[in-house]
Amino acid sequence: MFIWEIVINVNSKLNVSMVYTFGGQFDMAKEVLEPRWILLYIPVYIYGIWDSYRTSVDLNKVYILADHENANFINFQITSLEINYLDKRKPWVAVMWSFFMPGAGQIYIHRIVVAFFLVSWTIIIVYFSHVLESVHLLVSGDFYYAKAILNPQWLMFLPSVYFFSIYDAYVNTVENNKLFDSEQRTFLKNKYQNKQFNLPLNLIKRSK
Repeated sequence: MFIWEIVINVNSKLNVSMVYTFGGQFDMAKEVLEPRWILLYIPVYIYGIWDSYRTSVDLNKVYILADHENANFINFQITSLEINYLDKRKPWVAVMWSFFMPGAGQIYIHRIVVAFFLVSWTIIIVYFSHVLESVHLLVSGDFYYAKAILNPQWLMFLPSVYFFSIYDAYVNTVENNKLFDSEQRTFLKNKYQNKQFNLPLNLIKRSK
């Protein structure tokens, strides 16, 4: 859906139209739009909203069932892509790295596939938007060319990627920490909260 949305956006010139709209140039905003592509946004957005809602409801049901059944979950896994394990992470650190580079926060919490996807698309968007060249010209004091070189069609994708990366890194860090606490609680109950377990006599005497 993400890739398809970018394809439609680029071909319909929607981001360029939005930039003209922000500047009050409504006639230019209407003229630049490509109707053969812009109408495809309607089914994509309707399906995206519906599928997000449906998936969230289903995941909530699965979570409730798993919580009631005290279901086991994998706390350590070695795959061809990564070595993944549950561990405490700091949400603010994930947010900080995502702010510096989208995808870095996901690497911090071992979400390698998502991190690769975000880093790849960030590089593509930065390349086609010419934002780094614009920053270089801006630092050099060439404000006119710093603005002229920017490609608004691709530049408008950056806020979406940045905010998603920051939000996703923060939320998943918090949820991973909850899973870690749950796994640790279950481990302690299974290993040490046993009715048959008796303290050694020397420890009982010391406690008295």
